[in-house]
Amino acid sequence: MKLIIDIGNSAVKVALFKDKWLLRTTEIADCSINNITNFLSQEVISKTILSSVKNIDKQTLEVITFYKAIVLDEKTPLPIRISYKTPETLGKDRIAGVVAASCLYKDKNALVLDFGSCLTVDVINKEKEYLGGRISPGLTMRYNALHQFTNQLPLCKITNTESFIGNDTTSSINSGVQQGMIAEVKEVIDTFRKENKDTVVILTGGDCFFFEKALKNSIFANPFLVMEGLNEILDYNE
Repeated sequence: MKLIIDIGNSAVKVALFKDKWLLRTTEIADCSINNITNFLSQEVISKTILSSVKNIDKQTLEVITFYKAIVLDEKTPLPIRISYKTPETLGKDRIAGVVAASCLYKDKNALVLDFGSCLTVDVINKEKEYLGGRISPGLTMRYNALHQFTNQLPLCKITNTESFIGNDTTSSINSGVQQGMIAEVKEVIDTFRKENKDTVVILTGGDCFFFEKALKNSIFANPFLVMEGLNEILDYNE
């Protein structure tokens, strides 16, 4: 059995894999030996990989030592090539996402959109070369920014609205944030597909299913893409 640990900006996710199969996954309060042991129950772990977008703290270091984990960084061997000027600043979740895309959809260009705290867009070509991408605020961050940087705008939450314009403050914010982000994503997908044939578009992250419904396009939603990519990297380093 293989243990996958993904420390993101807003959540710590753990997963259990057998070969290529994801057996189960969950979110834990923090990356501690106690929380991970509770998740694993009686499972015996043969190898572990840990990815973190944050600095490694003492608690996480204890986990790394206890499970003899591979820590994903810019020096970790990968089954893809990285063409990025500053690989040391490249988000580990972004690396894992494009690795999974490359393994799942061989011989295709892939556009990976991760809807988390930030919206990240990443491109990997059919030659398994990561070319770069984009970073912009995610849905929750956009809502928070409108509330925090103004005096009177309320803090709104994601709703299932398809209104192009709002008729009060709340619906106007929802329209601006949600429809604005949908328009942004549609433009990215359309522009990329015009320039790249044999392209697959993959959505992942906490809000991926919201956008899958809204885009109504030939796309794939996979909330476990990063976990699958980390599993592929772990196998590659065996």
